[in-house]
Amino acid sequence: MSSEPDLSAQDRLGLDAAIAEARLGREEGGIPIGSALIIDGEIIGRGHNRRVQQGSVVLHAEMDCLENAGRLPASAYARATLYTTLSPCDMCTGAALLYGIPKVVIGENETFMGGEGHLRDRGVATVLANDAECIAIMRDFIAAEPQLWNEDIGEE
Repeated sequence: MSSEPDLSAQDRLGLDAAIAEARLGREEGGIPIGSALIIDGEIIGRGHNRRVQQGSVVLHAEMDCLENAGRLPASAYARATLYTTLSPCDMCTGAALLYGIPKVVIGENETFMGGEGHLRDRGVATVLANDAECIAIMRDFIAAEPQLWNEDIGEE
């Protein structure tokens, strides 16, 4: 297992909020992925994957988080950091790019490698936390519910 980098206090706060959201999503019977959005040191949005709970095709954790943050001007997104417990899929990567979010902190990418390379290619600062709890949450979930996980990532 890769070593965890030293996160700033704000990055730890954001990732811990995302982990709490992931746990909540699993408790609700959903997929345990969580997200948080911090602007100017304040958590302004939190969310978790609610595809199962809402019967939604798009409510991944990052999308739920952005939705819960509400409408914001571009100047707010330009000061934001998006936190996610798992490497963001192409849809969630696209949302971060669309809104010009300059930094994304990723809990882990061992169980799933999403679009983080695309984020970096487009100038987004990415921090990979290699967080042991994020990895364990997803490994346990994938082992318990492989069919649901495959549905979430668009595989058979």
